[in-house]
Amino acid sequence: MATLARKDAPAVAAEPCQYLTFTLGGEMYAVETLSVKEIIEYGQVTTVPMMPPSIRGVINLRGAVVPVIDLKARFGGQPTEVTRRTCIVIIEMGGSDECQVLGILVDTVSEVLEIPPGEVEAPPAFGARIRADFIRGMGKVGGGFVILLNVEAVLSTDELSVLDALSRQGTPVDTGALPRLGSSVAG
Repeated sequence: MATLARKDAPAVAAEPCQYLTFTLGGEMYAVETLSVKEIIEYGQVTTVPMMPPSIRGVINLRGAVVPVIDLKARFGGQPTEVTRRTCIVIIEMGGSDECQVLGILVDTVSEVLEIPPGEVEAPPAFGARIRADFIRGMGKVGGGFVILLNVEAVLSTDELSVLDALSRQGTPVDTGALPRLGSSVAG
C-alpha cells in the first residue's frame, strides 16, 4: 500500500487547483478555495479607531470578531466604494494550531475556476499594480490572465501590525519599504 501511495503522490501534485475569482477595480484576482471559509454580503462593519486605511473594521461572524481588510487600499489604491455587489470573502489562514480568520473586501465575486499547474506562470518582475510578493502567479484563463494572490503575504498579520503601529504614531507609511515575510523588523 505504501508503494501505491507514493506512485499517486506526483499525480496529486499535478492536479488543477481551484480558485475563487473576484474583481477589484476592474482587475480579476483569485485565491485558492482551500483558504476560503465563506462569502458573505457586505453588512455592518464596525470601524476601529486609529487603524490603517487598509483595515476597514471588524464584523461579528457568529460571535467571533473578524477584521475586514480592504484589498484596494491594501494594494495602495483608494478605499473600496461599497455597492450592492460588494462582498466580504472570509479567509482562514495558518495551521490547525494557530488559525487566523480575516475578511477581505472585494467589488464582486465571480466564479470558481480550476487552473492546471501548467497554466500558471511566474509573477511578473515589474509592471504589476501590486507588490510582487503579493502575487503567487498568473493563471491563464480564456486568453487572459487572472492574478493569483499569495494570501499569506497579502494578509500578513505581522505586516498589518507594523502598519497599525506606524499609523498610531502618525508616521506616513511607505508600504514598499515594509519588511517582507521572513524578514525581521529592525527596531
